[in-house]
Amino acid sequence: MSRDIALMPATELLENYRAKHLSPVEAARTALDRIARLNDALNAFCLVDEDAALAAARESERRWQKGEPRGRVDGVPATVKDLVLTKGWPTLRGSKAVSPDQPWNEDAPAVARLREHGAVLLGKTTTPEFGWKGVTDSPLTGVTRNPWNPEKTPGGSSGGAAVAAATGMGALHIGTDGGGSIRIPASFTGIFGFKQSFGRVPAYPLSPFGTLAHLGPMTRTVADAALMLTVLSEPDPRDWYALPPDGRDYRDGLEEGIKGLRIAFSPTLGGVGPVDREVALLVAEAARTFEELGARVEEADPPLASGAEMADVFSRHWFAGAAAALRAFGPEQRRLMDPGLVEIAELGERISLMDYLDAVKRREAMGVAMNGFHQTWDLLITPTMPLPAFDAGQEAPVTATGERWVDWTPFTYPFNLTRQPAATVPCGFTAAGLPVGLQIVGALYDDARVLRAARAFETARPFSMPRI
Repeated sequence: MSRDIALMPATELLENYRAKHLSPVEAARTALDRIARLNDALNAFCLVDEDAALAAARESERRWQKGEPRGRVDGVPATVKDLVLTKGWPTLRGSKAVSPDQPWNEDAPAVARLREHGAVLLGKTTTPEFGWKGVTDSPLTGVTRNPWNPEKTPGGSSGGAAVAAATGMGALHIGTDGGGSIRIPASFTGIFGFKQSFGRVPAYPLSPFGTLAHLGPMTRTVADAALMLTVLSEPDPRDWYALPPDGRDYRDGLEEGIKGLRIAFSPTLGGVGPVDREVALLVAEAARTFEELGARVEEADPPLASGAEMADVFSRHWFAGAAAALRAFGPEQRRLMDPGLVEIAELGERISLMDYLDAVKRREAMGVAMNGFHQTWDLLITPTMPLPAFDAGQEAPVTATGERWVDWTPFTYPFNLTRQPAATVPCGFTAAGLPVGLQIVGALYDDARVLRAARAFETARPFSMPRI
């Protein structure tokens, strides 16, 4: 084969399995070889189960040989973020305070759906402790690094999944996103990441960060994400918040383009913070690409609150969630934890019920305002991040105006508050060779249109992965 098997998208792997040009065992071995070669340097995985992966691949191979694949992704190498329960593997959440000596006898809904559809699970990807921040390092697993420049962070909290996707260590990757945790690392590593509408992908157990928290696909292509979302969105009775299943195949209509769509381009989201000059230029150029594809693109800021108010509303939700996450851990266990996580949990403990409920009401107003905005505009595009990846091992860049990760992620967390679908597509590179992402935001529940727009952009501006 002329193409590197490790970098083949899931859609192409499946075509090759069907034609008997390639075996799931070959694909699994290639992904495992990549992990063996790259993981020591990049630290994308906290657990790799080669024996289980190869056993699953051999079972898939037998099904394909008989022409009886189990499901939509039979034999495709996949990974699970270490916040998501996986039967037979510990889910330590990046924490030394979580005991590995537990039964670990249940799959979360997303993992269960991948297994049911025949995916080959390779292992678990790294996360900061309890997914609390926008970079990926933890006391348990150390620092995860960016494949474009290992001195830089891949972002977080789904940083391990992003690195695995960018480097061919699997084709399909489960990420989570409570304030940008899919989109931040996808932007910093140059892959596609999609935070679908809240409730589209069932979750269990529910995150301590509540209705901010989403699960979604992280992939090298938009078509792979659409395929993966089709699988992940199947129903599970354990999620009380899940949307009613619609049985949709998110690949349907993916190639229909965006001609005639009304797209608002907001370069600064109403002035929420300074945007790096290179990032701003690349995102503006990407906006022109949407015009070339036939959309009507105009500069327009959505009617959101000020940056300071959005940060306050989000922080009250996030810090209270951190307090809930650490509630069962005593002083000795907390001494093992990331000090930043302990700090925000302590801040969360001091938030009064009335202050929290006030933040909930202000969040509701933001959501209603965005519903109104999308009566005029089909989509909103913004930078995903206001800056490229910065040095690994620190919570915030030295240029940030604040100390917490929320201070340098002003474009992502607003759409966790509003529960809208939001994706990031790679739209170019800085002079230093670091990827830049463009965010595409859709109306609540309009996930398919976001995917369609991302696919149109990908067709016009194909994505590039690191050559390592």
